[in-house]
Amino acid sequence: MITSKDNPGLKAIKRLHDKRHRERAGLCVAEGEDLVEAARAAGLEPELMLVAGEDVEPRLLDGVSTLGSGTRVIGVFPQMWSEPGGDVSVYLHGVADPGNVGTLIRSAHALADGPVVLGPGCADPWSPKAIRASMGSVFARPPARASFDELHGATLALVPRDAPALWEVDPGRPVVLCLGAERSGLPDAVLELCSGRARVPVRPDGPDSLNVAMAATAALYELNRMAGHA
Repeated sequence: MITSKDNPGLKAIKRLHDKRHRERAGLCVAEGEDLVEAARAAGLEPELMLVAGEDVEPRLLDGVSTLGSGTRVIGVFPQMWSEPGGDVSVYLHGVADPGNVGTLIRSAHALADGPVVLGPGCADPWSPKAIRASMGSVFARPPARASFDELHGATLALVPRDAPALWEVDPGRPVVLCLGAERSGLPDAVLELCSGRARVPVRPDGPDSLNVAMAATAALYELNRMAGHA
């Protein structure tokens, strides 16, 4: 039983909360039984796993947790990455919020057969917040990393206005749904290279736009419906 906060395993977990250290180590931290189980269900074996009350004093495990309420188990797992591809996938440019990145990975896991492809300026999908937002989908359908010019198939920019409704567009297959940051959207240089543009219409008395993760989820559902999968 670990009884000291100076234990090397606890220190290793705490260091992995830093993005640069995660990248160098190629590791990530899963907090809680559900996420640890999701990683193992995806075939990953933990480099380190600590269970409160069995391997470590609960207060010490809480001390290296990013959860305000603490956790019963923490596992350290290898990061996994996919290659771009699939009939339907998602490309993100400048989506810096890890909660949005994690939610998008979960939505793509549910509604697309390809991964979320992370372009420049995107949040780390292996941060604790992104992993939690993905609800373990980051392990089952790991993201990819690529520049826009490495994508294959039609590239459909999802924009908030000045474009036809998604159901009026037939992008064909394979298609990559392209989204940018909520405030700035896709850069003009990327927009100009996209095969087409579409929007998710909102009510006239509604907000100007949707949260990027919610817009992508609605668009992925519509692409499924258009293909007869929903």
